Amino acid sequence: MTLGLDTHLKLAEWRRKSAEGTLTLEEMKEAVALVRAGRMAAAAQSSAAKRKVARVAIPSADDLLDEI
Repeated sequence: MTLGLDTHLKLAEWRRKSAEGTLTLEEMKEAVALVRAGRMAAAAQSSAAKRKVARVAIPSADDLLDEI
C-alpha cells in the first residue's frame, strides 16, 4: 500500500505536534487508526503473495513418488 501525499502530510504534522507535546488525544487516535489500517493492508497483501508462491513451489506428493 502506498501512502498518498495527504497521508504523508498528516503524519508529518502529527510527528511535529507530538515532539512539541501539543498532539491531542483525538489526533493520536486518528494517527493510530491510519497507521494500523496501512499495516493490516500490507499484511494481507504479503500473506496473499506468500500463499501464491507456496502453491507453485510445492510439488505434488504423487509426482515425487513417481520419481522414486
